[in-house]
Amino acid sequence: MNHRSLAPLLAALVAAPAALAHVSLEYQVAPADAGYKAAFKIGHGCGASPTRQVSVTIPAGVTGAKPMPKPGWSLEIERAKLAQPLTSHGRTVTEDVVRVTWTARTAADMLPNDQYDEFVLVARTPAKAGTIYWPVSQVCENGRLDWVDVPRDGRPAADLKSPAAALEILPAAGGGGHRH
Repeated sequence: MNHRSLAPLLAALVAAPAALAHVSLEYQVAPADAGYKAAFKIGHGCGASPTRQVSVTIPAGVTGAKPMPKPGWSLEIERAKLAQPLTSHGRTVTEDVVRVTWTARTAADMLPNDQYDEFVLVARTPAKAGTIYWPVSQVCENGRLDWVDVPRDGRPAADLKSPAAALEILPAAGGGGHRH
């Protein structure tokens, strides 16, 4: 192995602790107008306090969100009326999911600070390419962390104290597939 082939590995190892310092997505790139599995990685609690609730706000343009249930956690799905109805499987859809919340049922079900877990949903990505942001609120037994900051005015995401999870939407590959 030469030093050039080690460079990406070393960069990944150096970045690994930073990746666990906030909520991030397992897959950070997806095609436009396609099905997408959003797995939100929770790598710590609030200080030493365990996580008891995770809420994800669905970005504009993302449709048809369906969360994966978690054993020991209740699930709340908040819906809102769409500004523009859409068609899915031959029927008109007038409301869609805007927020998904997982809440630990008991103290024993909470996510301890020294453990890691994922909170997952599937949805359809927007038709337009670009970066979208998923605000996530992490409520702990004591305290909370709101991962909601979005880069503005050309500032890099690395400068944000509490960055929202980012997803880069790539132009659609074309060919038109089965739309859900």
